[in-house]
Amino acid sequence: MNTLTHTLLNDIWQSLGHTETPFGQVTVTGIGELGSEFPVTELATACWAAAGLSCARLLQQRYGSVPQVYVDRRLASLWFGWTLRPVGWTLPAVWDPLAGDYATCDGWIRLHTNAPQHRKAVEQVLGQHHDKSSLAASVESWQKTSLEQAVIDAGGCAAEMRTTEQWRQHIQGKSVAMEPLIHQSLQAQAGKADWPLPTARPLQGIRVLDLTRIIAGPVATRFLAGLGADVLRIDPYGWDEPGAEHEVTLGKRCARLNLHNTHDRATFEQLLSQADVLVHGYRAGALEKLGYDTEQRRRLSPGLIDVCLNAYGWSGPWRSRRGFDSLVQMSCGLAAEGMVWSTCDMPLPLPVQALDHATGYMMAAAVLEGMCQRLARGTGYSARLSLAKTAQLLFDNPHPRHHVLAPLQPAQLEDENPEMELTTWGAAQRLQAPLRLEGTALQWALPANALGSAKAEWLRR
Repeated sequence: MNTLTHTLLNDIWQSLGHTETPFGQVTVTGIGELGSEFPVTELATACWAAAGLSCARLLQQRYGSVPQVYVDRRLASLWFGWTLRPVGWTLPAVWDPLAGDYATCDGWIRLHTNAPQHRKAVEQVLGQHHDKSSLAASVESWQKTSLEQAVIDAGGCAAEMRTTEQWRQHIQGKSVAMEPLIHQSLQAQAGKADWPLPTARPLQGIRVLDLTRIIAGPVATRFLAGLGADVLRIDPYGWDEPGAEHEVTLGKRCARLNLHNTHDRATFEQLLSQADVLVHGYRAGALEKLGYDTEQRRRLSPGLIDVCLNAYGWSGPWRSRRGFDSLVQMSCGLAAEGMVWSTCDMPLPLPVQALDHATGYMMAAAVLEGMCQRLARGTGYSARLSLAKTAQLLFDNPHPRHHVLAPLQPAQLEDENPEMELTTWGAAQRLQAPLRLEGTALQWALPANALGSAKAEWLRR
């Protein structure tokens, strides 16, 4: 384990409430790193290791023995990107044709148009355009700050490019800097859980209600599904993620509910009352507006392990701002620093959506920590994370000056699971998981499947 991986893992482990990081319990293998000014491979390794250590801690609590944790840093890096290779079909486009970075009269801005309502907001401000060159002509007359605010006011998603220093001086940057990486709290007593926690499939029978979208939250619940959890993802009608479903639905069942509908609300409340874990990615205040604030969730499910994330932190004026990994990278300075580091003439983001993936595995670690607390104390548990705080973890720990990158070898056939995965869209090969514990391996019982393809009900325990 190199110095930066050591530092990042220590920061994550201490944010989970531990004073000493059990580095000797982690064995890191593999070579190569993703090309960036920032330690993306080291972050990937540290996040996978933290999730593995949290699982090991849960098993230690049950059985007394301390399982060793093994992480392949190369595979961990690859899992921060796409893990599936289609056989006889083609993956859909990840980005809407108009999504991207655009030059304004005084800098750069990123417009996020993947969701229909977000594209509509951009069109409301800039007019309808059929290609990027036409849209670019409209953008270049705007000042970046004015355009960012105009798109936000229209209900869309945009982020002007700032440097890390500008972000540190920004009121939201200052707010995020004061927040913990993982904000944890114990809730009311609910009695110690009687979970079986079999070594081979530690989360078998654990019910995880998944109210997350896109990448970060779904990565967390995908990890939990790999440990055997019954993960039920709930989406509203009309919401689709064609560019990501093949990645983020692995191991889950996916249903739809309309939480503005009386019947569906009753179904949701029944599901929540029987859940062990709730993972959600609503913006601050959004779940409360639906009538499910923290106290109501606790009443419906005493002892609930409640883990959530947002984009720009949980304090400050941007706490309710819509955001995604690519936007946070622009806002917090990662794309600007990449531009300087590479000497290119336009924003250079991280080579993968590392904020999403890293936050996802830290959320999974928090869920497992919550399970440890429920077993030991009989209490409920809650944790909050944000993409912006994960970004700070990266820009506070850049590679040393004159660091020589060791190129990461692309995925090879021998990196894939030998078994074919029969997804909704066709047969595919999935990369092997980068993590294993003694006696425990990540294994997904269900292939990737379409949103809304299952009933909104729990499996029998």
